Amino acid sequence: MEKFISKSEKDTIAFAKNFAKDLQIGNVVILTGELGSGKTKFTEGILSYFGLENEISSPTFTIVNEYHTKNFPIYHFDVYRLEDIDEFYAMGGEEYLEQGVCLIEWGELIEPILPKTYYKITFQKNAEKEEERILSVEKMQFKERP
Repeated sequence: MEKFISKSEKDTIAFAKNFAKDLQIGNVVILTGELGSGKTKFTEGILSYFGLENEISSPTFTIVNEYHTKNFPIYHFDVYRLEDIDEFYAMGGEEYLEQGVCLIEWGELIEPILPKTYYKITFQKNAEKEEERILSVEKMQFKERP
């Protein structure tokens, strides 16, 4: 597990830009953490790396926003409002997982249906330093999914 301490929104964006360099079709990145912990800022950094810095909007009510880069599409999900995994299937969510890069806020809610390999980034606020965040990056690998 890799840990990164972000002292500002700019740090989070810079970390995301660096993370974005290695992304490719089929990568799934779940972003987990409480409200206001930096998940959308991280997504902003990913999009900025691909020249899409002015296009971000939160998919809270639309569930998914699609962004098109020169290399592949990026799908930004916010699955917080889904009732269950069946609702993700009903919207055709699993089809996105192989077509581009998927950034999924609150992705822990659909972890059982994610690919065998994906990234999980946990965002934690520092109670003593309001602007500081701890980002824990894990590459999740399963031989078999349950």
